[in-house]
Amino acid sequence: MNNHEIDYKLYGDDMQFVEIELDPKETVVAEAGSLMMMEDGISMETIFGDGSSGSGNSGLMGKLMGAGKRMLTGESLFMTTFTNTGSGKRHVYFASPYPGKIIPMDLSQYRGKIICQKDAFLAAAKGVTIGVEFQRKLGAGFFGGEGFIMQKLEGDGLAFVHAGGTIHRKSLQQGEVLRVDTGCLVAMTSDVDYNIEMVKGVKTALFGGEGLFFATLRGPGTVWIQSLPFSRLASKVFAAAPQIPGGGSKGEGSIAGGLFDLLGGK
Repeated sequence: MNNHEIDYKLYGDDMQFVEIELDPKETVVAEAGSLMMMEDGISMETIFGDGSSGSGNSGLMGKLMGAGKRMLTGESLFMTTFTNTGSGKRHVYFASPYPGKIIPMDLSQYRGKIICQKDAFLAAAKGVTIGVEFQRKLGAGFFGGEGFIMQKLEGDGLAFVHAGGTIHRKSLQQGEVLRVDTGCLVAMTSDVDYNIEMVKGVKTALFGGEGLFFATLRGPGTVWIQSLPFSRLASKVFAAAPQIPGGGSKGEGSIAGGLFDLLGGK
């Protein structure tokens, strides 16, 4: 294998974290800010891009191009590597940023490539390339919910993707069609045909409460669907939050609430 062969264990149910076991000199790459804890003997380094050693990422220009692609997906310019510099096995732990599940994916079982939403990637064995996948169809490009720029994970090692709520993995047969809320699509294999369709019927589109568009996935291939997209969770929390004059939310322990009290608000 070209990728580092890491072992892992998942903990928790709705607020999961993953324990990754590293042999000496093994490395895992992760999104900046996803670290939960790590044992002594692990060296942490911030890098441009994904740190893959392919020719496309060699040299300064290659690193800058890799970092620039990450900017297109709305991610940070930097990623973090964790390397076991000790003589025995060491463990590093990564946590999901919001309630949901962590999905381990062995890329060698999916023809070496998975396409996922831009904020779904959590961590991967060193050697997995985290790139950009552009949707070729204009409908998917302009109305794809999370945008037409998605992430692609390529390689033959382990990658970890996180998503909200409960995750449903579905295998689509040749020609089988599945229509999904655009925000609920987490990931799919590269052989799935992906497009965006407008909801039929004026009344349904305007008053149905489900949005104007949905994703149409056509098999063969495998897709992963989440029951609670973070955008949906955030909108519900924001809508339920008590509002104060000026548009902020007043709450005990919140910065906005404390400032409101300090200024004499009741």
